[in-house]
Amino acid sequence: MSASPPPQTPLQTPFWSRQRHLDRRPALLARGRIKSALRRWFETQGFVEVETACLQVSPGNETHIHGFATELIDNDGAAHRRYLHSSPEFACKKLLAAGEEKLFTFAPVFRNGERSALHHPEFTMLEWYRTRAPYEILLDDCQQILKIAATTTGQNQFSHKGRRADALVVPERLSVAQAFQRFAAIDLLASCNGGGAPDREALAEAALAKGFRVADDDDWSDIFSRILVQAVEPNLGNERATLLIDYPIHEAALARPSPNDPRVAERFELYACGVELANGFGELTDPVEQRRRFEADMTERRRRYGAAAAYPIDDDFIAALTHMPPASGCALGFDRLVMLAVGAPNIDAVIWTPLPEAVPPHR
Repeated sequence: MSASPPPQTPLQTPFWSRQRHLDRRPALLARGRIKSALRRWFETQGFVEVETACLQVSPGNETHIHGFATELIDNDGAAHRRYLHSSPEFACKKLLAAGEEKLFTFAPVFRNGERSALHHPEFTMLEWYRTRAPYEILLDDCQQILKIAATTTGQNQFSHKGRRADALVVPERLSVAQAFQRFAAIDLLASCNGGGAPDREALAEAALAKGFRVADDDDWSDIFSRILVQAVEPNLGNERATLLIDYPIHEAALARPSPNDPRVAERFELYACGVELANGFGELTDPVEQRRRFEADMTERRRRYGAAAAYPIDDDFIAALTHMPPASGCALGFDRLVMLAVGAPNIDAVIWTPLPEAVPPHR
């Protein structure tokens, strides 16, 4: 008697459809026009467009960003762990160290464990760098990029989930400390010592007093992030864009300290309609300090996600910092920019070939 064939999993409704593509096509064509307009603007500013390799020895060394791992097989058949980069930052900075002065790139980047209306495992990052330029000039760059996206589509108003922001109005500039005081009534810098080291108990006490949940195993960064996400971010970029500046130095692993206050760093984020669009830095170029920060982040990553979760440090990148001139750089989520500029409901609507949603196993 022959064995019964295994049960067949019912066919799932295909993600792809011609109609879905036709519905998305106007937004996709707008994406191309915005990219072309931004390229022209960068070129008129004297930037060189570069193409960075996606395959790297490290995907990056941020505590909470998860990379995609693969294997490189050499000519002898030996396997070597490699990663798809989560940002072209390391590669771009190597080019700055090699002598490039103003560069930009539209880079495909990869982040695992991220899928939502605002996240896609593969997306496009617009990054640009200026050597020997104050980091404040990046704030002006962001303002110009918003204007270009808006004028290219003919829509001055960015929109998302009922929120609107006039892309032609000068963005508000607000420090992180000011935002915490305004939207959460918390004195954030009171929980940082004179050198910027975080005081977990001070921030926990302040957060609890204002009704925020604090778990016993939360560290300072966990509490900071919860307040930022729950109380601050929803209030940013409404009616006009917001440039959130002067991040606590503990939350800026790749940025140099502010010359005005050692507790904060030259880091900012751009928001419109409550959506984070960009992350910019006055770049840290001290190789010893950069390695120390990376090692601390990977120690924390092992604690949270297990011993195997840490990523290697790119020694070539650390070596390049020795030769890298002072610089400022910014990373902008290009897909999100297009999404807001055309009023699309989610990031998938402005990606030419989005990855189908994961299908749960048949039960």
